[in-house]
Amino acid sequence: MRQTPLRPALGRALKLAGSALLLTSALPALAQITPKPPESLAGVSRPEPSNLRDFVANRTLATALGKALFWDMQMGSDGATACASCHFHAGADSRSKNQLSPGLNRSPNADTSFQAGGPNTQLKASDFPFHQFANPDDRNSAMTRNVNDVVGSQGVFREQFSAVVSGQRAEARQLTWDAIFNVDGQVTRQVTPRNSPSVINAVFNLRNFWDGRAQTIFNGVNPWGKRDGSARVYKNVSTLNLLGGTSTKVTPVSVEIDNASLASQASGPPLSAAEMSAAGRGFPDIGRKMLSLRPLAGQQVASDDSLLASYRAGSGDGLSSANYAELIKTAFRPEWWNGKQSVTVNGKTYSQMEANFSLFMGLAIQLYETTLVSDRSPFDRYVEGSSSAMTPQQAMGMGLFWGKGKCVNCHGGAEFTNASIRRRLITDRMSSMLMGDNNRAVYDEGFYNISVTPTTEDLGVGANDPFGNPLSFSGVAKQSLLKFNYLEKALANVLVTPLSRIAVGGAFKTPGLRNVELTAPYFHNGGVATLEQVVEFYNRGGNFAYANRTNLDADIQPLSLSATEKAALVAFLRALTDERVRTHAAPFDHPQLFIANGHTGTSSAVTGDGSGRAATEWLNLGAVGRGGYSASSIPANFLGQK
Repeated sequence: MRQTPLRPALGRALKLAGSALLLTSALPALAQITPKPPESLAGVSRPEPSNLRDFVANRTLATALGKALFWDMQMGSDGATACASCHFHAGADSRSKNQLSPGLNRSPNADTSFQAGGPNTQLKASDFPFHQFANPDDRNSAMTRNVNDVVGSQGVFREQFSAVVSGQRAEARQLTWDAIFNVDGQVTRQVTPRNSPSVINAVFNLRNFWDGRAQTIFNGVNPWGKRDGSARVYKNVSTLNLLGGTSTKVTPVSVEIDNASLASQASGPPLSAAEMSAAGRGFPDIGRKMLSLRPLAGQQVASDDSLLASYRAGSGDGLSSANYAELIKTAFRPEWWNGKQSVTVNGKTYSQMEANFSLFMGLAIQLYETTLVSDRSPFDRYVEGSSSAMTPQQAMGMGLFWGKGKCVNCHGGAEFTNASIRRRLITDRMSSMLMGDNNRAVYDEGFYNISVTPTTEDLGVGANDPFGNPLSFSGVAKQSLLKFNYLEKALANVLVTPLSRIAVGGAFKTPGLRNVELTAPYFHNGGVATLEQVVEFYNRGGNFAYANRTNLDADIQPLSLSATEKAALVAFLRALTDERVRTHAAPFDHPQLFIANGHTGTSSAVTGDGSGRAATEWLNLGAVGRGGYSASSIPANFLGQK
């Protein structure tokens, strides 16, 4: 349970601060700071599966393979959409055209009508915030704008999968009419119903996605861990025969790979019919296509790429390996790919390697994303002892963050999130506290309803998985502590009974705040465009605090911050930026990527491509090596903000 007692390390923090401004302005705030002092991320170990060696034979190559798979546009059904297409800017998405989605997650019925614009809208600064008050610091003032659209990420057209075409990056598929995403009779690219969170530092999250559905335990197939009891991968198992010899047989087995939420997350978008896939495609189909293709073909790779340089083709076009199968054979243990027998998945026949592609991709991308840790911000240097690393204003903001602003109550630890593995893996998965209605309830630590939107617009972790289980730890524990133990391979740290009250509706994973100045728009709905608007949100005590009170985090209260204090908080948030992330320097360097950026035309009229689809406009994100982009080449932030 979150607490705010006196912090024992107060004197040390003041010594680190090293400024009269902090001594005079932050001292009252620091008196309410949580016990753990600010710490650098550089000293925090990166979680990884305890049984990783049961699958990975060559970690270095598997990590490089993960980077190639993450950035490879061939992964999409259209041959032009990569995982990175929604995570190319500080690990998030900075596009502002064709990024609107209606309220598709509204419970119990989706809202399919747009309010802030429509498909192919070019967003502008004046469109934000989506929930605007006459006095931005007063939640009781008149709400002058109330929009339930979401700034998500554009993905693929609505299509139906037919087949993989041998040797081709684009699959055979048919366009399906889209009653939501269309302009003037031309189908446009679909947009996800939530904002894309950053993958940088995501290795520290106990669960991933805004609703936590990417489970800590990876089952080798999909995001659902042990919740999907039918998930199987295929192992070539050796057995003794009656004559004393051995024989092998490709056998379906269940696997439990711990500390692997990144792998669980990576297995989701490739099959999403909105993000990367034509409907009806399976992971073995992706394997059938990708195993025969040359990695990153058609995309330039920098000669000094921090992970891919030694595998780069001489021309700079992709990697030199003939195909992905070559890399997998070296990166992974042979029992997961060397079987001679075919296997049947959903009535179709595949090789063992094709059938296990979700396993290879999930673990490889996890290993790559494990390298994406930003631990060299001014804040890190400051708490390591460099008193000049932050300005006096930023130091004042840090005091407010730990004190009067109450930010640390949810954004704790060096990870700046209470949803981290380090804080929650063993003990505090659930807590009990007084909610916004002043009644006690059990909730999932690191997941909070902060009243960005009305609870019913998106239930978040309060929703159910496809198997009928609650997404939340609290909901599962309320159904059965034995079920909780089975699904999580952990003991419940709070006694929850069928009579217990839980408060998880409309709660979302607390994002880490590192590099936050680069990852606009903010919140799960992308409804806020600037850090100043974020601070105003918290200062007024949320948007829908009264409506959401039964699930509301009780810390969402008016803060009465002055203009000087608000500016200091924003300044501190900017001190969390690792300049390597801003410049795309190693380990955040990457291959070239062509990114769909809306369609030729406007939200009322578009140019068709002759197939019923609106013609796509493309951004060209150039390949960059370990040194990063030059100052003049750094890509712009959301809406061109500096």
